[in-house]
Amino acid sequence: MINKLTIIIPAYNEEFTIVTVLGKITETGLTGNIKKEIIVVNDCSTDQTLKQVETFRDQHPEVALTILNQPKNMGKGAAIHAAIEQATGEFLVIQDADLEYDPREYNDLLKPAIEGFADVVYGSRFMGGSPHRILFFWHSIGNRFLTFLSNMLTGLNLTDMESGYKLIRTDIIKKIHLREKRFGFEPEVTAKLSRVPGIRIYEIGVSYYGRTFAEGKKINWKDGLKAMYCIFRYNIFR
Repeated sequence: MINKLTIIIPAYNEEFTIVTVLGKITETGLTGNIKKEIIVVNDCSTDQTLKQVETFRDQHPEVALTILNQPKNMGKGAAIHAAIEQATGEFLVIQDADLEYDPREYNDLLKPAIEGFADVVYGSRFMGGSPHRILFFWHSIGNRFLTFLSNMLTGLNLTDMESGYKLIRTDIIKKIHLREKRFGFEPEVTAKLSRVPGIRIYEIGVSYYGRTFAEGKKINWKDGLKAMYCIFRYNIFR
């Protein structure tokens, strides 16, 4: 039974979107009256991100919102590590602060978990009939190649290993030692989850409202090379 969902939001310089994301999360009702616990990790933002989150918290005292502040900019992975330690829900979901993923789809991610089938649910940008913004051809090819490479070594059959939308059973992820502090988190956590005995991993299609670099997208080709390195590191050279 799921009583609470922990929603982890790593945030670095997201002053223009963070309040909208928090508003959508607050407005989204979860199946079976599951409670929400929100953990925002401010990754030493240099803009008004922290102030925006603090103002939202003060204006919505009914929302279970915790703010964690990193002592320096440490990366998305490090922010997620810090939040995992504080998570108290039976499941947790990682929510980017940039509006690329829609919080209203939490119930879709939760469905196989609520029904007792899944320990982990990946939200795939490459399956299903949900809206997907058309952006970069080579970015898409790169994501599919990394997923293919990951699948070869993990034995999984994912369509979107690099998806930022992952729902994970909290007691499982708390037992996994995670090392990658930046965008290497995705291939690392996939490799290590795949080796948990008896784990049940599901995948569903989700919407994707991708940003351009001009709109604030932070990942680039160097992160793709690091992801490839992490796929080999955590599957072959572990």
